[in-house]
Amino acid sequence: MLADFGASARDSKYPPEVESSLEFARKECKEAEGTKTTFGKNTVRKIDLTGDGRADYIVSMDEAKCEGWESYFCGTGGCGLEILVALPNGKYVSVLDTRVRSYKILPGKGAKRGAKRIQFELHGGYCGRSGVPSCYKTRRITTKPFEFKQQ
Repeated sequence: MLADFGASARDSKYPPEVESSLEFARKECKEAEGTKTTFGKNTVRKIDLTGDGRADYIVSMDEAKCEGWESYFCGTGGCGLEILVALPNGKYVSVLDTRVRSYKILPGKGAKRGAKRIQFELHGGYCGRSGVPSCYKTRRITTKPFEFKQQ
């Protein structure tokens, strides 16, 4: 099931930073001469990742479609994924914006039990290999932005 998510920011059920991520995808599709962007029901996932009791968001483009260019949001390196984490002031910060093949949310460990960890399946180049086999990296999610570098 795909949804247009065409509501204006004032009518949105998502914070402005999440809406901005969706709007960026719409703009990219249009600039690539796509006719319409649609999102899957799991495009936006609301979950407390940091263990602070506030909702964070994962925007995953694996179900997104750009009509006229169906595979625009995904490729051999995976699909676009952005993680937006809530700050104490009510704003959201993007801590990761990259392509991933898949991800799995894991429980926290030790003193940071409430903070989730995410295991990312990445292009093999992130572990110094070619595209296959995949590379797996796990990160604890905080408010600090991070990125993966190809080796």
